[in-house]
Amino acid sequence: MSIVSLTFHCPAATLNAWEVYSKNELLQMVQNLMDVEKFILSDVQTEMIEEGKNSNLLLVFENDEMRDTFLENELANIAERIEQKFGDEIMIFKTFLNPYSSRF
Repeated sequence: MSIVSLTFHCPAATLNAWEVYSKNELLQMVQNLMDVEKFILSDVQTEMIEEGKNSNLLLVFENDEMRDTFLENELANIAERIEQKFGDEIMIFKTFLNPYSSRF
């Protein structure tokens, strides 16, 4: 199992458009990914963000190779589509989750 977490930071000025986009277009893109075994697309609830909002996409792959292929190809496509729609307003942060123990 190989996991990557993608966090999308949206400033307050584009929040309404991002919510519609993430729940429709982004969700559809993720549902069409072939190598993803499981995913969770969610809003991040935290007291640490005072301006804007974060969304998170947790992707589970069978192995590191599939995760790396996704990052090289599909993430670039997703980021490009987001940039076309929002310019540089949405920041994307990727985090590798390398479990040393799990109960999935």
